[in-house]
Amino acid sequence: MHVADNLVLSAGAIRAHKLRATLTILGLTMGVATLITVMTVVQGANLYVEQKVANLGTNVFRVSRLPFAITDFTVLTRAQRNKNLVVDDYTAVAEGCQHCEVVGASVSSTLTTRYRDHQLDDSGLFGHTPSMAEVDTRNVIEGRYFTDQEDKHAAAVCLIGDRLATEFFGGEDPLGKVVRAENQEFTVIGVFEKIGSVLGQDQDNYIVIPLQTYLHFRGLRNSLTLQIKAADADVTFQQAQDETRSILRGRRHITAHMDEDFFIGTAQNYISLWQSISSAFFAVFVMVSSISAVVGGIVIMNVMLVSVTERTKEIGVRRAMGATQGDILKQFLAESIMQCIIGGVIGVGIGFACALGLRSLTSFPAAVQTWVAVLGVIISSVLGVFFGIYPAVKASKLDPVEALRSD
Repeated sequence: MHVADNLVLSAGAIRAHKLRATLTILGLTMGVATLITVMTVVQGANLYVEQKVANLGTNVFRVSRLPFAITDFTVLTRAQRNKNLVVDDYTAVAEGCQHCEVVGASVSSTLTTRYRDHQLDDSGLFGHTPSMAEVDTRNVIEGRYFTDQEDKHAAAVCLIGDRLATEFFGGEDPLGKVVRAENQEFTVIGVFEKIGSVLGQDQDNYIVIPLQTYLHFRGLRNSLTLQIKAADADVTFQQAQDETRSILRGRRHITAHMDEDFFIGTAQNYISLWQSISSAFFAVFVMVSSISAVVGGIVIMNVMLVSVTERTKEIGVRRAMGATQGDILKQFLAESIMQCIIGGVIGVGIGFACALGLRSLTSFPAAVQTWVAVLGVIISSVLGVFFGIYPAVKASKLDPVEALRSD
């Protein structure tokens, strides 16, 4: 028999037993849908971390008093005793690091911002050096960054995030307006592009002022974070880190056998940490969803065995008409695979719909990729072959004479 004949016979058998076929397909559909949903969410989370959480650039690294990626809270506890990074540390690195293209420094805290009768609580207050304009991944879409002279003279100027621009000024031009941060007034000279939320946290509720202005306004209550941009080459990037480490160790009198009291972080540190976490979750989720898919396959095998029993006489008639064992095997195997593919395709659609709904209705990310859909259909086909083999073999080995005698 040709493949087309087998497909026609399989489709006819499925249509003849619609309820049984639907219940058979349903089990596999749920398993594949769960698997696809998990894979799209994990893939989206990986992309989300890479683009937003770890958005430093391939040639930018940070230096801080505290660790950037925390896996051991005892390390964090010990790091609380580390000395703050201060302006002199920033100056030393900026002047002494030969492979550092740009060295910036930032410090942050929170406060309440006001404009006329509008107020925003828990706004981020950032003090930046002018050089941060070349390191920061946020773009200024209106106005300009502050200058070296404005930083040197602690000018009362600021740049604001999109939320402040939207809620305080609406459709008005915010440039030149005066925003109040606690007891200090700042003139708006620039607006940053909209970032959105990162893991549910609003990233546009902030104000950026010159570092010297921040120090006059709040003092150095928090440690500076150095943000350093090296040349693009991997070797130069590592050399810039080594030079920075050497400068800071010298300033802090850290000898060869002493632990450093500062931490260097790169985008790869964030991504590696997340991948080690997500891979564990991914393995568990895939295992659980795979169990659902396997259960669906077992249901298909059991239903196919029942189908073989019910269609014993049909098998006997086909054998009497000249069908070989191979023809019977192919027919029942084709039925199993067809049901699995139908269930797999529907499961892929449901999985993608769940992922898109999750992405649309919540801040949790999901990435819909073609290879995930293809994988879902392949898994369905493999399950169809694996769990359809036994019923098909059993049907093909029925004795034609005994099959014809059955009622």
